[in-house]
Amino acid sequence: PVEIVDREVKRLKRSRIPLVKVRWNSKRGPEFTLEREDQFRKKYPHLFAKTASSSGVMS
Repeated sequence: PVEIVDREVKRLKRSRIPLVKVRWNSKRGPEFTLEREDQFRKKYPHLFAKTASSSGVMS
């Protein structure tokens, strides 16, 4: 992963799932995927250090 591009919250009935849009470098060019924020934060905490000040906005 290169960076977190965007954030959104997906609503499913009564639950809310925070997602992050992630940019990846690929041989074919940049690719984007939506990942669960909680799982992605555990794997790549360094990507959230840059956006720590805005992380509380969605809560």
